[in-house]
Amino acid sequence: MPTPQPPRPPYPPPGGGPGESDESLAAGIRGGADSEVAQSTALLIARHWRPVHEYAVICLASSGSVASMVTAGAFHQVLDRLKLGEPGTALRPRLLVTVRDMARLWSADEELSGVLPVLRKPAGARGMRTAKSMIPENRVLAERSFQGLPAVARCVLWHVEVEAEEVTVAAGLLGMDTDTVTAVLEQSRDKLREGVVRAHRELAPSKDCRFYNRLLDVPIRRGGDLLPDVRKHLDECRYCRAAAEQLGHFESGLGVLLAEAVLGWGARRYHDTRPGRAKQQTVRLKGSARHGGRGGRGTRGRGGNLFSRIPSPRRRSSGESRSPRALFTGVGLASAGLLTTLLAAGMWSDDGGADPAASTSGSVPGIDSQAATASPTAPDTAQLPTAPRQTRLRNAAADLCLDVRGEARAGASVELADCSSDATQQWSYDDDGQLRSVAGPGLCVDSHADAGVVILGSCVDETDARGDDVRYDLTVQGELLPRWDDALALAPAGEEPGSDVVVKVRDHSTGQRWLTDVASATPGSLAVTGTDAPASAQPVDLADGTA
Repeated sequence: MPTPQPPRPPYPPPGGGPGESDESLAAGIRGGADSEVAQSTALLIARHWRPVHEYAVICLASSGSVASMVTAGAFHQVLDRLKLGEPGTALRPRLLVTVRDMARLWSADEELSGVLPVLRKPAGARGMRTAKSMIPENRVLAERSFQGLPAVARCVLWHVEVEAEEVTVAAGLLGMDTDTVTAVLEQSRDKLREGVVRAHRELAPSKDCRFYNRLLDVPIRRGGDLLPDVRKHLDECRYCRAAAEQLGHFESGLGVLLAEAVLGWGARRYHDTRPGRAKQQTVRLKGSARHGGRGGRGTRGRGGNLFSRIPSPRRRSSGESRSPRALFTGVGLASAGLLTTLLAAGMWSDDGGADPAASTSGSVPGIDSQAATASPTAPDTAQLPTAPRQTRLRNAAADLCLDVRGEARAGASVELADCSSDATQQWSYDDDGQLRSVAGPGLCVDSHADAGVVILGSCVDETDARGDDVRYDLTVQGELLPRWDDALALAPAGEEPGSDVVVKVRDHSTGQRWLTDVASATPGSLAVTGTDAPASAQPVDLADGTA
């Protein structure tokens, strides 16, 4: 009699040639013959079953049959999405998140909880049900940055940093050679950090927080001490203190940061129980003994991780005072040099100056750098103002404007139309990345709900699980990149009025650029027009300079 679940393969799973990547198996599920579909499905389940089931056990606080049921349900849901065309890259974190969400959903069903009492355990699914959000507040920046990475980068970071597997395992899952994946790993770490810094600036609750963006990032990146006024700000600002703590994890503990940012519930336990981590700790202990117990990787000089030297308000309130020597160590000449650097780079501006992503070097397959260094007055560049304004969006290739087909309501298609003063052609881009329809309050451009055809959907708040479906990054070229996959871009299906707007693979073509109206014909003007702007206003690229 066959077992109800596939046998557990050796860990990590064998195989990994170019023909056995997760994406190639997903392709077999989408369009292969019945035998190929069955084989590809079985291989994907065998490859990822064990860690996904282990996380289900953590979520439910039970290793009984319900954990296997939740795991099987998660695979069924994700594999169905693969059949509909979702990519098969970075499958592991997607499966884990699906298990978490399914356990929480099942626990909310009173009838199901009556049949499966394990769903009522306070330490498991019942506790998940009562939690406000699965992602901790102090991990929002890292979560946003990780989800904004290309799928290849997410795959490599997850398997190396969280699962503690060798680069060869990630290479096998991607069907890429080890040298390329090693290069991707290094660049992915840099891009992840840049995304955290960018998210800190974009979500900053105050002007002061935006001002301290670079003053916070640069010293932590260099392993130096923070300036006294930055330390004072951290004492008073929980938001920036959380950002500093997340940036500190890049010196050591990046796997913990990623696990908590993506999974939230039970993340630390999942991270600590990975089989590859036990092997790493054994090697590290042997190395420490061999070198007389000296500190290993992840420290900078005698001070260790920089965040350990950031003052804690709790310690301050309990009467502990900071040592003046510790506070001002390195502030003298080092601070003067830092301030000179920041001033020269224009980092004292409210916008935070140039984006740190501009320093990324080289290009690696699978990592599409969105960084661009551009002067605000250079041709073909523009920046949106801090507060959202209303503007039309004109497609650079078709010379037609983004419009709503019919009435502005949830589910209405977004199309190209002859530019006019209609309210349905007015849009605003908020700091949270949502592109809102002026004609339909509460409605935003949704690029994920209808299989890549762009429609109007409900705008979301920060806690909504489908937030990236209606959020976009704007490049300096005027491209709108959906945050659920920034390898794609919003573009019209044709160049005639009535053409649907869809998501296409980003190719940097003119057809994927969107232009706004300027407030006046003054050369070099960067302001975005309001609804009363003249129709003949000269279009400029829509961009906020952060992508």
